[in-house]
Amino acid sequence: MSEREYFACVGQRPGMFVGTASSFHQLTAFLTGYDQHAMRHGGQGLTGWHEWLVARRGRSCNHAWPGQVLHVALPEGWNNIAFQLLDEFAAEREAHPGAQNSD
Repeated sequence: MSEREYFACVGQRPGMFVGTASSFHQLTAFLTGYDQHAMRHGGQGLTGWHEWLVARRGRSCNHAWPGQVLHVALPEGWNNIAFQLLDEFAAEREAHPGAQNSD
């Protein structure tokens, strides 16, 4: 099985590999373990991953690869998304006063 096939398999069922409540931090830990195991046993692991992410993003910073992934995935940062969602929530709540979510 190639690395691409392996990562595709993990991506299809991350709960089997990372845990049922998988988060970015758990995925980071899983991939770090994968990298260390591969390197210990003569594989390439994630060698070049950080550099590839920096090239894809088009600029560098002092973050390790997990930070680079977040920069690529959230180019405007998480604050913009969080506050955009908060604004949408507040707008809907203003539009429907007294309505409560059943969650």
